[in-house]
Amino acid sequence: MLKKLHHNAYRCRDSEETRKFYEDFLGLPLSGTLEIKETKSGRKTQALHTFYQLDDGSYLAFFETPDMPFEFKQQHDYDLHIALEVEESVLEPMMAKGKARGIETRGISDHGFIHSIYFRDPNGYVIELTAKMPHHARAMDPATNGARAKLDNWQAAKQETAVRA
Repeated sequence: MLKKLHHNAYRCRDSEETRKFYEDFLGLPLSGTLEIKETKSGRKTQALHTFYQLDDGSYLAFFETPDMPFEFKQQHDYDLHIALEVEESVLEPMMAKGKARGIETRGISDHGFIHSIYFRDPNGYVIELTAKMPHHARAMDPATNGARAKLDNWQAAKQETAVRA
């Protein structure tokens, strides 16, 4: 059975540039690297896989693969973002730190059950730092929050709109 997230992996342009953001700026320690010279299918390659550890023991990981072209593009928040949990007291200092370093920084956004700030990393990914509000557990409890009914209503409304179109 699934236990927890071990790591999420993303491509990066430059491993050191990425390290500076995740380790030096966000404070996630570089905890492992894996150099890959041949794929499991026998193809020669040149890749570096780096791992940055979060407090819960999970990792954010990145692949730099100069021999494999990859289209990096600006991500819209809705398309792809990485949300990392912090204490509420961290949001304002990190916002100031990001702005002082010239990193694209936005927030503080009130989403009703969390407060969030946003940065853009050197690869174009949106990084969200999010702090739970006191009623977070209640807001995320599917037994009482109506999540399934809201999803079902969303699906029905989409189908109704498609029929009319």
